[in-house]
Amino acid sequence: MQTRLDINADIGEGIGNESKLMPYITSCNIACGGHAGDLESMITVSRLAKKYGVKIGAHPSFPDKDNFGRKAIEMPCIALYTSIKNQIKDLIRVLDEEHLRLHHVKPHGALYNLAAVDEKIAQVIIEVMKALMLRIRLYVPYNSVIAKMAIENQIPIMYEAFADRNYNSDLTLVSRTKANALIKDPDTMFDHVFNMITDEKVKTATGEYVHIKADTFCVHGDSPDAYALISALTNRLKSNGIQII
Repeated sequence: MQTRLDINADIGEGIGNESKLMPYITSCNIACGGHAGDLESMITVSRLAKKYGVKIGAHPSFPDKDNFGRKAIEMPCIALYTSIKNQIKDLIRVLDEEHLRLHHVKPHGALYNLAAVDEKIAQVIIEVMKALMLRIRLYVPYNSVIAKMAIENQIPIMYEAFADRNYNSDLTLVSRTKANALIKDPDTMFDHVFNMITDEKVKTATGEYVHIKADTFCVHGDSPDAYALISALTNRLKSNGIQII
């Protein structure tokens, strides 16, 4: 059984709950202007991460604040490449000023979901990582298109699973348009995560158990109950012998 795990959260998205979340996470994904966030928010949450010793990641998105990056946007690959690259560079500039370093990149929302299944979108992200010469980790779903492409391009990865989302049998996430997309109960969330840790299987929305691997688990920071869910999950994992690092 895996006994050492990373817990991450998406932050800097205008919710303002970062100071409550930081003691219970070990890495964070900072919105860098695509779906949310600006220079001021990046500075604020980077300093909080520094205070709590939380690893910092860039959280680029389709450039679409109106839809919070959760809608796929039709745009030329070169335009998407430029947007993602600039978002990451904006955060790197902030981190340089704060004497911090970037630990990872995790795409957001529709960009993340598309990269899991679409070679064209995945390739754009891979090319950004190569262009910036970022020998850092890329957070990716297990057995996804972008995971396989990252490995082929010798880009370090961490497999990510979602503590607060239900899965389809193909390991895609249940659409947020469906009532069962989100996991909102702390006990259900713990069982969901602990099963993935102990058995390397996830119970899908149809009741099947599908093989999965995860090095890091995400709880979305924009959830109204994010603090209660993350604190309960972290504390229960620790009490069950899981080291959160």
